[in-house]
Amino acid sequence: MKYRIRHVTTYQYAEKVSLSQNHARLIPQNNEFQRCLNHQISISPNADFMQEYHDYFANQVTVFEVPTLHDQMVVTALSEVEIYSRPQQGLFDQQLPWEWVRDRLSQPADPVTLQCAEFALPSRYTRSDEAIRQYARQSFAPGRAIIDACEELMNRIFTDFQFDASFTTINTPVSEVFAHKRGVCQDFAHLALACLRGLGLAARYVSGYIETLPPPGQPKLEGADATHAWFALYVPGLGWLDFDPTNNLQPGEQHITLASGRDFADITPLKGIMFGGGEHQLKVAVDMHRLD
Repeated sequence: MKYRIRHVTTYQYAEKVSLSQNHARLIPQNNEFQRCLNHQISISPNADFMQEYHDYFANQVTVFEVPTLHDQMVVTALSEVEIYSRPQQGLFDQQLPWEWVRDRLSQPADPVTLQCAEFALPSRYTRSDEAIRQYARQSFAPGRAIIDACEELMNRIFTDFQFDASFTTINTPVSEVFAHKRGVCQDFAHLALACLRGLGLAARYVSGYIETLPPPGQPKLEGADATHAWFALYVPGLGWLDFDPTNNLQPGEQHITLASGRDFADITPLKGIMFGGGEHQLKVAVDMHRLD
C-alpha cells in the first residue's frame, strides 16, 4: 500500500512575530514496515535557514528559522510512503512470561536489551502510581504471556475510557486521565506506557497518521485524516510490537509512523520559540490519499 500525505500546520498570531525558530518531526520513518519514498517541507513565510538531522531516537528532525515579520506561519509537509504488511501469524506462539521479559530488562546482558531498557523508565508524561500499577496487574497476572496480556490491557483501555477531545491538554497528568476515564489518543498511549513501565516493561510512544474512511457512498473530506498516537511494546526476539488503544487494534496498513520516543515531549510534530506574537491559534489538517 502506498500513500501520499499532506500535513498542513497553520499558526495565526494576534500580534506580529519578528523571529521564529522551530523543530519539526514531520518526515515519516523508514523501518521494517514502511519506507518514505520522498518528502518535502515548505514554510510560509520562507525560512532563511533549514537543516535536517537525526535525534537520539533516530527520528528525522527539520530545523528552520523564519526571520520575516509575520502574523501567520504555515508549515506544509508532503510525503509519499509505502506500507508493508505486518505478519500477525505466530505472534501469540511467543509465549514469553512477562516477568521473564521484565527480569531481562532489569539486568541487560547485550547492547540491544540495554538500549531498550531505558524505555522501562518513567518519563515526564508517563509516571505511574499504585492505582495505575494495580490496573495493569489485572491483565498481567503471574506467568501470563506478555503479548496476550498487552492485548488485553489495550482492550480494557479502549473499553474503560471515553474519547473526549475537550477534557485534556498536553499538560494533563496521566493520573487525572486515569481518575476521570477520558482523554484522547495521546492520553491513552501515555496511560498504557505508565501501566507497562510501572511493571518494569519497555514501551515507547509512537506518533503518526491514521487513515479515516468516509461512510459508504460519501466523499472523503479534505483534511479529515488525523495525526495519531499509539504505543509499542518491546518483546525479545520480536522487537517492537505496536498497539493502538484508541481503536483497539494492532496498527497495520492504515497507520503511518512519524516518530517514536519516551513520550509526546520527545517527538512533538512541531515546536519552537518565537519573539512576539501574543495569543495564537493552531490549525492542523491532514490528508492521506491511497496511490494504489
